[in-house]
Amino acid sequence: MEGETSWVNHCFDDRKSYTGDFSSFSEVREEVNKEVATVSVDSILPNDLLERILAYLPIASMLRAGLVCKRWHEIVSSKRFLWNNSHALSQKSWYFMFTSSDDPVGYAYDPIFRKWYSIELPCINTSNWFVTSSSGLVCFMDSDSRSVLYVCNPITKWFKRLEEPPGSKFSDYSALAISVDRMTHHYTISIVKSKQVPGKFFQWDLSIHIYDSETMVWVTALTEAMTGWRAGDESVICDGVLYFLIYSTGGGIPENRHGLIMYNLSSRSSHCLLIRSFIPVPCPLTCGRLMNLKGKLVMVGGIGKHDRPDIIKGIGIWVLNGKEWQEVARMPHKFFQGFGEFDDVFASSGTDDLIYIQSYGAPHLLGFDMNLKQWKWSQKCPVVKRFPLQLFTGFCFEPRLEIAPFGGIDKFA
Repeated sequence: MEGETSWVNHCFDDRKSYTGDFSSFSEVREEVNKEVATVSVDSILPNDLLERILAYLPIASMLRAGLVCKRWHEIVSSKRFLWNNSHALSQKSWYFMFTSSDDPVGYAYDPIFRKWYSIELPCINTSNWFVTSSSGLVCFMDSDSRSVLYVCNPITKWFKRLEEPPGSKFSDYSALAISVDRMTHHYTISIVKSKQVPGKFFQWDLSIHIYDSETMVWVTALTEAMTGWRAGDESVICDGVLYFLIYSTGGGIPENRHGLIMYNLSSRSSHCLLIRSFIPVPCPLTCGRLMNLKGKLVMVGGIGKHDRPDIIKGIGIWVLNGKEWQEVARMPHKFFQGFGEFDDVFASSGTDDLIYIQSYGAPHLLGFDMNLKQWKWSQKCPVVKRFPLQLFTGFCFEPRLEIAPFGGIDKFA
């Protein structure tokens, strides 16, 4: 299929090293004047210098380099190279788009080469699992019992199943988030669960559960009853603070249907009233998507009409400074129209300086560069919509080789 590039991964020495079979990748080659005598770089560069050069390649090129010869393969699959690579230039985040409502299959978009790669995700067996990512790791949670969790690196396919979290298995709403420490590679996972109190429409039991990869233990950090508000499925961790959106359930006339709650993961107070940290959203929203961009909380939201706040009229991007929202950009109307029929809810995620926005109704993907303040369509995804009700969704992640879900810088070796 046009635009599709296959991606077949395999690991070596029982997770001690990794490379990928990129033999079917389309490569960008420069014409070489065969009449000019050349000297092999491989023959004159010492290993340490060659490692530094290879570390600045994009991930896809780096893995292809491992197929050049035995020496290059040993370099790119060595523990020292993987660790040094984490301090080289950061890779632009990729976006994985599910192309089936049932199976966990799809394509990952590389914004550097503007290519889609066919990738199989480990662990999950359907595409409707909860997904969150941070610094190269992706966390999945099943959407049925919400008690089966995996953490994986989608590039290397390394994964780990976590212990079952505490709390109710069948909560009405759950919000999943992960935060990875770039230096130690330890990670924290949070689940915000919300369940309606039987017989009381406006009252909801909310609980926050935290997993620490260093101790490998879940703790229930807080339980609280909320009136008129419930948590949903949107949360993110920024600089040690858990943020999650809450939604009005009635019992009053709130100015907006959404609000933001903060919970400090460092103090983990079990006696604070969450509603005291309430931050109103900047305008009536049809939906909100939270993300951590360089330690800053960013929200992408569907802007509702004033007379019909449940009808979307545009999309905005805001960053939270203290407790005040600062508008960064609004999607130009030509891009908004480019999605075709746009639902009131949509998928959006981002890392570093790049935000992706995707309509559930079509495989169109739009990117926004926070530094350049530039909107840009991706290359067309190599999939077509087969029936009217077919849905598309996805998530972004950082393509990294050195990070593994085993909880530390030495445990992947």
